[in-house]
Parts: sequence; structure tokens; C-alpha cells
Amino acid sequence: MTLSTSKIWAIVPAAGQGKRFSEDKPKQFYELNGQLIAEHTLSRLLRVSQIQAIIIPSNNSLEWSNVPSFKDGKVHRVNGGEQRAHSVLNGLVALQGKALDDDWVFIHDMARPCITLSDIEKLIITLDNHPIGGILAARVNETLKQIGSDNNILSTVDRSQYRLAQTPQMFRYKLLKDAICASFEAKIIPTDEASAIEQAGLEILCVDGRHDNIKITRQEDLPIASAIMKKQEVDQCV
Repeated sequence: MTLSTSKIWAIVPAAGQGKRFSEDKPKQFYELNGQLIAEHTLSRLLRVSQIQAIIIPSNNSLEWSNVPSFKDGKVHRVNGGEQRAHSVLNGLVALQGKALDDDWVFIHDMARPCITLSDIEKLIITLDNHPIGGILAARVNETLKQIGSDNNILSTVDRSQYRLAQTPQMFRYKLLKDAICASFEAKIIPTDEASAIEQAGLEILCVDGRHDNIKITRQEDLPIASAIMKKQEVDQCV
């Protein structure tokens, strides 16, 4: 893979409680195909040689001792924040003095353990010389309906103009840090990194992502992720 000299740093926020999944413990500490979800995610990211370090904004849980990849020298924990954007900012602050302004910051959900190396490489190669950055996003296959507050259908929208935002999302270090800080100053909590960049008025590139890069949100997502991983192993695309 021929790339520019800009380094890539990863932030994997993991401070959320995931209460839609369970009140018991964060979802990354649940087992999936014989390993914890966090282990699946981190082990895949650690196979990306371009990543200099992986910052995990999270609570200091004893459960991390059960995640072998957490002990890797590239992995570093920092304190998580109240919401995702606060955690990501904590990770960006932790990279001060290490990341250059034009370096890449690669943000991935801990609860997306099915991410493939092929999609990561596609994102990195496509954005190589981009001035701002972009995200993986899946095309919409289903018919989309716009509904009102009473749940009645208002219209059918053109699905070709819509994408399902995924992670990784990858942006230049200073641009992302400044955009998140500006959002906070405007009393806006961005739901993902792209929305902070959008708020700054900058254009973001969408890179087609695989539909099997699902986010584990509810208990019923576990068997789906399990089947995806088994299929990926057969196809040798992990």
C-alpha cells in the first residue's frame, strides 16, 4: 500500500454503558464466538500496520484484564467522557505532542467487531491525499419512508441520496479537534465525528463500506455478528 507520510492514530471510544444492550456491564465485555467483543475489535485494528497507536477512552474497568489485545504496547487507555464526543476529544488531547496537525485520526466503534481489513485499507487508500477526511458508509437497500410525529407516512425518499454512516471515520488531527471543540462551544454534542466536521462547513468523502460492518447495539445483534464472523472466516476477508 503506497501512502503519504502522514501518520495514522486510532481512537476507539469505549466509555458508554450500552444500556440498550444490558444493564449488567458494557457490551464490549460480552463474549462473541469465544472471545470478548473488545478483543475481536482490537485484534483486527492491531493488524493494520499503519496505525501508530490505539487510544481507548474508557472507564478503568477490571474487565480489560480479560482482553489480551489491551495489553499490546500500541494500546493506551485514557479516561472516557460523558458522551462519545467527549471521549473522542479526550483521545485527541492524549495525542497532543505526538500527532501532527495533518496526521490522520481514525475513529472506530468498539462495538463494530466485524470490520474487515479490506474496508480499512480501502478507506486509508481512498483518503490518502484528501485534505479533510471521510467515513465508511453503506448504501441503503431498503425503501425509505419519511414519517411525521404521528407515525403516518409523509413521503418516500430517494434512497440513492442516503447512506448508513459507519466507522472507521478518518479525519485530519487538527481539523477534527477544532471541529469538536467548536461544536461544544456552540452547545452542540456531535453524534459522530463527521457531524462535527459538517458543522464546521467542511466537505466529507463517503467511501462505500460493507453491509456486514454492523454495530452491536442490542442482544439480538450478537447472533447476527456471530454468523457474519463465521462467514468472513470462510471467505478469508477478516
